[in-house]
Parts: sequence; structure tokens; C-alpha cells
Amino acid sequence: MGNFFFSVFIRLIVVFTALPIHEYAHGWIARKLGDPTAENMGRLNLNPLQHFDPIGTTCLLLTGYGWAKPVPINPSYFRNRKSGMALTALAGPAANILLAIVWTLVYKCIAYFLPYQTFFSVLATAFSLMASINISLAVFNLLPIPPLDGAKIFGYFLPDRIYWNVMQYERQIAFILFALLMFTPVLNVPLSFLSGLVNRLVQFLTGFVDLLARAV
Repeated sequence: MGNFFFSVFIRLIVVFTALPIHEYAHGWIARKLGDPTAENMGRLNLNPLQHFDPIGTTCLLLTGYGWAKPVPINPSYFRNRKSGMALTALAGPAANILLAIVWTLVYKCIAYFLPYQTFFSVLATAFSLMASINISLAVFNLLPIPPLDGAKIFGYFLPDRIYWNVMQYERQIAFILFALLMFTPVLNVPLSFLSGLVNRLVQFLTGFVDLLARAV
């Protein structure tokens, strides 16, 4: 029971850190591509309350997978609408992977170079969990299912008519996705497999800390 509440507490930290950064990355890339919508609507910020989505946050707290309220994007500002949407969508999961790399570096530094005491052990576990959840968020949001980012990335390869017909049911599909996460294990195997692959990449990119620790 204690481990469960500890995990929920760490996921709550992720809600207030990773989700705002995820959405900020969407808005920032959109702004760089010419779309000021998120900025004009006050969503180009790191205020977690601005990005709160009740369904996505509930899923994250209970399952480790979830999403925030999408920042508003107006693809008509993009020179190429489909590529602009795809790049903007990709920015969120990319931000989560970067965060996972940072938290893994912090975890390894604590685990290798600080005294083995209860406080530091708990702190290292917290950063390890935060890295793991960010990886899970990145992988989950890359699934080609609305309202997730992967649907917009996958939409780059679909005919416009099919893509926009699917996206108009985004909210309804979100409830189906919520039910799949909460009440069935159907997504567990593919998500665990893909998370494992991304984790290997993160471990490889932070492997220089392992080498340094062995040398010391």
C-alpha cells in the first residue's frame, strides 16, 4: 500500500512538471512554425492548471499513462498544414524523452556518488520513477489514437479527408481510450514493450555516467 501511494505521489509531481512542459513544447514549436494561437490564448506557459485535463490526469494518476488538455493549434498558419501538425505533435513526446534523460542523469548521480542513506535512496527512487513515467508518457502519446499526439503524426500519412473525419470524433475516442486504460489490459503489452525500447535508448544516452562511476 505504501508503494502505491508513493507511486501516486510521484505521478502527481509529473502532473505538475512533465505535462505542462509537454504542452508548452507543442505551443512553442507551433509558434516557431508561425501559429500564435496558443500564445494568444494564454497557453504558452508552464502553469499546470492551464493544461489540466480531468480524464487524462485521472488516467495518469491511476495507471501511469495520461495526457493534458491539448494546446490550441490553428494549422492554417502553417506553410504545410499536415507537416506542421505532425512536427507540433512530435514536440510533446520529445520533451518527455528529454525529461526522462535529465531525471535518469539525476538518478544515476545520486545512486553512484551520494552516500547510501534512506533519504538519498528514496530520492533516487523518485527520480527513477519520474524518468520511467516520462518514458511511458512519450510512448503512450505516440500511439496513433486521437486525442493523442501519435494520431496527428500518423495523420501526416493519411489523406486529408480521412484524417479530418477521424479527428472530429476526438473527444468520443478519448472516453474509449480512458475505458481501455482503466478497465482492460489490452494496451499493457504494446506499451510495456515500446517503453522498454525507449528506456534502452535513455540508458544508452546516459551511459557515460555509468562509465564515470566505474572509473571513480
